[in-house]
Amino acid sequence: MTHENNKGTLLEEAPAAKSVEKRAGNQTGQNRIPVCIDERNLKTSYANGFRTTASAEEILLDFGMNHVQPLPQAKGKPRVVFHADNRIAMNYYSAKRLTIALTEIIRRHEREFGELELDASKRRSSPQ
Repeated sequence: MTHENNKGTLLEEAPAAKSVEKRAGNQTGQNRIPVCIDERNLKTSYANGFRTTASAEEILLDFGMNHVQPLPQAKGKPRVVFHADNRIAMNYYSAKRLTIALTEIIRRHEREFGELELDASKRRSSPQ
């Protein structure tokens, strides 16, 4: 599928994106419709943490940064404070499509670079 950005340039999707689109289309039974993407107000943010909240109608995804705040020596271990600064609300259908797309992207990454270890202590190499 091709997309047209706000400058009129046609953008071709990667092969993995096509399989995600096919899966989503098969699930919804929808035909392919050309999509024009307007990126004029697009903002980029970075997040190293997130929080999810769900109701019967929607899912809320809060994104932000985890910051370690050292405490005075007498109080013990430092604590992590999550600074949430972006919230995305979506319905369950969009959330499922997002899950399909992210799963495909992670599978492709792991095929090329190896499995992503979620346990940070297992990613650290011990000094020799």
